[in-house]
Amino acid sequence: MAEVIENSCIGLLKKLIETPSFSKEENKTADIIQSFLSANQINAKRALNNVWAVNKYFDPEKPSILLNSHHDTVKPNSSYIRDPFEPKVEDGRLYGLGSNDAGGCLVSLLATFMQFYEQEHLKYNLIFSATAEEEISGSNGISYLYPMLPSIDFAIVGEPTQMKMAIAEKGLMVINGCAHGKAGHAAHGNTTNAIYEALKDIEWISNYEFAKSSTFLGPVKMSVTQVTAGSQHNVIPDRCAFVIDVRTNEYYNNEEVFKIIEQHTHSQLKARSYRLNSSSIAVDHPAVLAGKQLGLELYGSPTLSDQALLTCPSIKIGPGISTNSHIADEFIEIKAIYKGIEIYTSLLNTIIK
Repeated sequence: MAEVIENSCIGLLKKLIETPSFSKEENKTADIIQSFLSANQINAKRALNNVWAVNKYFDPEKPSILLNSHHDTVKPNSSYIRDPFEPKVEDGRLYGLGSNDAGGCLVSLLATFMQFYEQEHLKYNLIFSATAEEEISGSNGISYLYPMLPSIDFAIVGEPTQMKMAIAEKGLMVINGCAHGKAGHAAHGNTTNAIYEALKDIEWISNYEFAKSSTFLGPVKMSVTQVTAGSQHNVIPDRCAFVIDVRTNEYYNNEEVFKIIEQHTHSQLKARSYRLNSSSIAVDHPAVLAGKQLGLELYGSPTLSDQALLTCPSIKIGPGISTNSHIADEFIEIKAIYKGIEIYTSLLNTIIK
């Protein structure tokens, strides 16, 4: 039975690769996932382009585990040699856009869910969700679906981690900065150069160290990634705009970090959003203890996922390699998917039986 489920889920992944599902345009892959669940006698529910289901013997009195991954993709880059929408297997690798990020994780979690679907007397309910807009942290993905779901005690988020268990994830905050000066002729130099004003703040940003560093995520990291100023060579600019990319650890929420930056700088600052906070789970949580029991490697993830938008404890784990995400000619090893199903199943067996 398990082998049949695994093979059918590989077939599902091929169909998903064949079907463009860029963020905000995932309606066709949502149709495919919903139809697949229905064809397997699983009552699939849908909210916009998010598809979800609960186990057959769902009991609202029991705690629940969410198995979540996403079915949207980025757009293929210009370096692709292969057809990004042709699911081709060569030398044990399945090629295609979204195969690694995060199609392999999605079908592995789904295969795992299906194996537990009809089992009675579990300690936990299982909820499977295939969500939209993860690649853009959009408002119509997990953020939209989560309030509609039954109460979640913790979540397993499927992202390519080589089946290492991420028990913490860095948050993201992007800040628009603008330093002001006074325009004038460059030959006179009797005005305030906005670039020099911005440099004072940029130097502070490059040198400042936040007090709390994380065992798994390290320190908060700030990087100025864009600078824009000036109209022509002989005009002192009165405005210098810059962008700060901030990666937070679990000891600070984004608003706290923003206030610290604002207190130490003089430029006008505005955060684009505070919503993508760092996340972490206690090292003695049952899911983490189960991972340790299975010998899984624990680490802190520098990349962002739907974890940032969940309010429950969560771990991030899945087949595939993170650095293969968004590359040209994206692929995932077929054996990695099978291994992912095996580890997900073992992990849940340790927790819910």
